[in-house]
Amino acid sequence: MVDSHQLTVLRAVLAAVAPQEGCALLLGEPACSGLGAPASARLQLIWPCLNVWPQIEQRCERFAIDPREQLLAQKWGRRRGWQVLGTAHSHPSSAAIPSPTDCAWAFPPALILILGASAEVRAWWIAESDADPSALPAARELALVTPVVSPSPGAEDLGE
Repeated sequence: MVDSHQLTVLRAVLAAVAPQEGCALLLGEPACSGLGAPASARLQLIWPCLNVWPQIEQRCERFAIDPREQLLAQKWGRRRGWQVLGTAHSHPSSAAIPSPTDCAWAFPPALILILGASAEVRAWWIAESDADPSALPAARELALVTPVVSPSPGAEDLGE
């Protein structure tokens, strides 16, 4: 899902604007099927965004991404065979758990990464409810960090 380098970048991007909510788009290779197993989606890039929530004084508890920025990220990613998998944002004064607003504003299926007030990052898969299509999308927590693959024996160490 997220490697340790991406996690470091994500924390820095989201924390940089504290006490406002930071935000970013998550680009990568989609899951095999449309609703697919979220674990099969592969995050490739964190695209930092500016929080453009219209009421500046509310940016500590709300975020909005400029639609033009999202279109630019989609176009850029498409040339690489990637798509927008979801968003990342911070909760500067609360836990890294999706709020009802986060779920209501998500476009399922989607990945959401949240940096909480305790500096913990948690991953969530947002999916529409099969039982009740009019219900808020459901959030299911995912394992966050994928193991770093060790080089094969005899591989040259390039110091990366």
